[in-house]
Amino acid sequence: MALSVHHLGIAVEDLDAALLVYSDLFGATLEHRERVDEQGVEAASLRVGESRIELLEPLAPETPVGRFLAKRGPGMHHVAFAVADVGVELARLKAHDVLLVDETPRRGLFGLQVAFVHPEATGGVLAEFVSDVHK
Repeated sequence: MALSVHHLGIAVEDLDAALLVYSDLFGATLEHRERVDEQGVEAASLRVGESRIELLEPLAPETPVGRFLAKRGPGMHHVAFAVADVGVELARLKAHDVLLVDETPRRGLFGLQVAFVHPEATGGVLAEFVSDVHK
């Protein structure tokens, strides 16, 4: 089960420009920036008080975030939930025939374990599980 909201993921066309906007408008501070080739993004984690926002710039148009931007434009991409173990949560949802994007955990930002739940299973919102369990 979800322990908390880990972050909100936002698709952007220009990561550097978006970092300036979030810093200037909301006082967000850069926590971490990393290229995540496995997901086809350059990502930046920002802290806004105790909360976290993740900005995602696609590395290429054919990546998931690239296709998202082409179809919907910049904006809210996903909601990430912190869980104790992503693999356990995937098995639990799979046992209930929940539509998943990922059948197994993969590496995400910070080297954390992540997996996505298909938006059709959540009323149209892409959901991500995040844990610091490294397997």
